[in-house]
Amino acid sequence: MKRTYLFFLLLFLVHVLWAESQITGSRELSLQASSRVEAMLGFTQSLRFPFMQGTSPLTEGNNITLNLGAEVTPISLRALTELVWTPIAFFELSAGGHIGSGWNINLFGQDIYGIGLNQPDDNGSADGKSEHSGSAFDGMHWKMQGGAAVQADLAAFFPGAWNHLVMRSYHEINHRGYTRASSGLSWYFENDDGENRNGLNYYSNTVIGYQMPIILSMVALMAEAELFLYNTPDRSLWGDDRIYWIFSALFNFSLTPQFDIGLGLQFHTQRNYLQSNWEELFYQNRLIDNSRPVRLEFYRFATVMTYRF
Repeated sequence: MKRTYLFFLLLFLVHVLWAESQITGSRELSLQASSRVEAMLGFTQSLRFPFMQGTSPLTEGNNITLNLGAEVTPISLRALTELVWTPIAFFELSAGGHIGSGWNINLFGQDIYGIGLNQPDDNGSADGKSEHSGSAFDGMHWKMQGGAAVQADLAAFFPGAWNHLVMRSYHEINHRGYTRASSGLSWYFENDDGENRNGLNYYSNTVIGYQMPIILSMVALMAEAELFLYNTPDRSLWGDDRIYWIFSALFNFSLTPQFDIGLGLQFHTQRNYLQSNWEELFYQNRLIDNSRPVRLEFYRFATVMTYRF
């Protein structure tokens, strides 16, 4: 019965969207690379439905946008979907997710983990080191998220090509998982630190920038925050309860109406530990230095090339 109701609800939504106006679409191809020897090729198909549009400046652009895409890296691939509703010019609601998997490679003698479990090699003793367990496509990585964003543009109040001082703040709750990981097990995805667990997380990004009608089309500052929300016992001992921050200086160059190049200089927070050999230890065996728990250090230099068609 619930499936029947959902089916008719979807039919009604599609009917309303088609009745209001014709769908418009766009496509985007992007290539990302960074100084951390990482790369990603992505494709996104966007479909925009004008929805509940009004006659005022705040509602005349109201729409629902459906984004469908795929991303591939040297160690992973995934399919993505997202639905974004703009009920008023300065506010957005979104929901979406992705599903994918990965594989592991050895590059210049260093193991790079696309997917797999991260576990202590001696059942969790204080001197236990990390041990990777996993093989290519041995499980699926997935994520579901819901978020909201507020945004503003000074040019909306003071029109002018040089008056685009913009701000956007996005906040989401997501649930991530790895099908091979049971409750309490940690895992890697796309060669991260391997501190993930199946459960809820918080993520946000806030951008303040200035847009210009020249080749250097935008300069901006961005702050990203991520916090694990699952309740791991004694998590404060190794700093699992602390927010992870990334701070970025961003520069965007619009070379043509279709082709952009974005550059980013990024710094991030890292935890300080009491043990001198903390890098060798399984992360839950580390002890954070509460007198100076975090430091800020260089993260990466990144570039994104985007072609819209």
